[in-house]
Amino acid sequence: MYANIIIDISHEKVDKLFQYKIPPALFHQVETGVQVWIPFGAGNQKRKGYVVELTKKAEYDPQRIKEIIGIVEGSVTAETQLIQLAWWMKERYGSTMNQALKTVLPVKQKVRQKEKRDLVCLLTKQDLQSALEEANKKGYQARARLLKAFSDNPVVPYTVAVNQMNLTMATIKPMVEKQMVSLESETLYRNPSISQKHEGKLVVLNDQQEMIVQDFISRYDRQIRETSLIYGITGSGKTEVYLEMIDHVLNQNKQVIVLIPEIALTYQTVLRFYRRFGNQVSVINSKMSAGERYDQFERARTAQVKIMIGPRSALFTPFPSLGLIIMDEEHEGAYKSELSPRYHAREVAEKLSCMNLASLVLGSATPSLEAFSMGLKGRFRLYRLTRRAKENSQIAKVQVVDLREELKAGNKSIFSQALKEAMEERLKHGQQTMLFLNRRGYASFVSCRSCGQALKCPHCDVTLTLHRGDHLKCHYCGYEISMPQRCPSCGSPYIAGFGTGTQKIEYLTKRLFPEARVLRMDLDTTSKKGGHEEILSSFAEGGSDILIGTQMIVKGHDFPNVTLVGVLAADLSLYSSDFRCGERTFQLLTQAAGRAGRDKQSGTVIIQTYNPDHYSISCAASQDYESFYHKEMAFREVLRYPPVSQLLSVMMAGKEEEVLNQAAAQIHQWVLSMAEGRQVELIGPTEATIYKVNDIYRKILYLKQENYGILIDIKNRLEDLSPKAPWFSQVMIQYDFA
Repeated sequence: MYANIIIDISHEKVDKLFQYKIPPALFHQVETGVQVWIPFGAGNQKRKGYVVELTKKAEYDPQRIKEIIGIVEGSVTAETQLIQLAWWMKERYGSTMNQALKTVLPVKQKVRQKEKRDLVCLLTKQDLQSALEEANKKGYQARARLLKAFSDNPVVPYTVAVNQMNLTMATIKPMVEKQMVSLESETLYRNPSISQKHEGKLVVLNDQQEMIVQDFISRYDRQIRETSLIYGITGSGKTEVYLEMIDHVLNQNKQVIVLIPEIALTYQTVLRFYRRFGNQVSVINSKMSAGERYDQFERARTAQVKIMIGPRSALFTPFPSLGLIIMDEEHEGAYKSELSPRYHAREVAEKLSCMNLASLVLGSATPSLEAFSMGLKGRFRLYRLTRRAKENSQIAKVQVVDLREELKAGNKSIFSQALKEAMEERLKHGQQTMLFLNRRGYASFVSCRSCGQALKCPHCDVTLTLHRGDHLKCHYCGYEISMPQRCPSCGSPYIAGFGTGTQKIEYLTKRLFPEARVLRMDLDTTSKKGGHEEILSSFAEGGSDILIGTQMIVKGHDFPNVTLVGVLAADLSLYSSDFRCGERTFQLLTQAAGRAGRDKQSGTVIIQTYNPDHYSISCAASQDYESFYHKEMAFREVLRYPPVSQLLSVMMAGKEEEVLNQAAAQIHQWVLSMAEGRQVELIGPTEATIYKVNDIYRKILYLKQENYGILIDIKNRLEDLSPKAPWFSQVMIQYDFA
């Protein structure tokens, strides 16, 4: 057996592995993540290294491979655990170990740390006076300046001594050696600015919130570590429940990771946590500099902070004693990585909580079907919050506007008559409006403006995607037709690709309401550092009347003066070519509806749609999650989509189309033989949604099976077979579990 070992465990060094033999005496002790002593370099210098991989294959002449000396005693560290987690991710999601390591060690680049250095006087007042007199007598002017400064303040910043008092190390060093002065340094961590003061204010929980908190505490104190799901309607006070759970876990000298799906949520979320826990809180996100990210992880490693808040990468915070992971808005698509390893944060959080004997708490007003089905089956502990936390705060009234009727009445505007009147009313009374353009999973689709029907694949119940050249294609089975001139359902000529943008909405809003102050929040306006906070704080402080945006404006925010939410085109995500499009539409609409009337003033939500009868829209309008869940699960049952079955996609990509076709055909044949007698359903290989990207062609093969283990086995066997194929060097293969 051989061990591949990394010497310098830092992000930029993970490609440099060294192979060592495992002596028979250590066979049962050497495992992934263990720290070992090894002979290194020409002089066989004894050094520490981390085992990142075990293999039976020697990478060069076995006679020249050195042996591991021994195990480093007491070497279980946060890094050990991250390496073990990387190995698990590599095995589960099908990536290289290097890719997995670079995922779990995302910010470990060496960045020069800032230091605060001070000169501290070690002399008594009497000795200081004597030393000053002696310095003046001997003409040591520089030394005299420093000693005189010590008379006023026993601590002088090093920068002041050098830049303002013109001291050099030639003056300072002899004083340090004579123990007159000590030169002390303190690492200054770059900390993301949090403007609010620590208030430590406690909120009185209602009976539902209190019941959940007490049950969690009782089970936690009995060493019961489990995954819980808090299913609570919008505004039901899930965050206050999290705060109480965290408080209890911190009192056990444990640390906490709080996952949030988007950077846009960071601003308000961090403020609420910071007001309660002060400097125990840190935050990490992709807009931070490399130095800031490195510093926050260093502060976590040394337990200077106890709560880390951030998106999915915050999972890899090197806390020495993790006790709780909270995953807010667990249904969000942002928790799924688009890069290899294509992991889901919920699954990795489950594994990480098991490794640390920690608890995992998921929370959502619209849980993913996967999580809610686990709750109903009893695999997750299911808690419910059925009413809003604030007294007198009621669920907003929802009005669904049929845009087909608006068109018949001659209104071709993006604003229905009802929405226009409601906005005028809010402007008159000094109340705020949010306009939401549902662009989640946006893909151009074709819809009829007369009857509201979108063109669908007859085999898959997903919409056909409009491509250049006016042809429509299904990306699940490959079905393809030309763009029709008239609607196949009603014969209307009003058939076209559907879609609009937030910038256009902003222009139309300003033209319709010239007196209104309008803010837009999308990728363009939030690209600069601090862009999210700037827009959200301005809106929260009443700096604008109307906030226009994509999904980032409707999740988790609490603006008391917002009494109207307008959903401009509910169909945009309903007709993307993804089996989860109905679920995502329901979630986005429910979240949008939850932004209105969160204080004492009642709220109204207007949902504009061409398909008011679709259950995703009607259930969102009535805020009825469980009704939606049962209808959507019936759809998944028929087509055997997750969570009913597991779905593995094998993505093949290459620059040569002919070579890619050969690879796809061979992989298909391999899978057919592996799947024989195992009830695996195959779809494809078919062209990917965007077949050609940067001159690289892509094909996908889908596998469905209820048993996750069977799909893992097929993936592992494909990983073993592929390197032996003649096309392997020209085709990249990626695995993704939906």
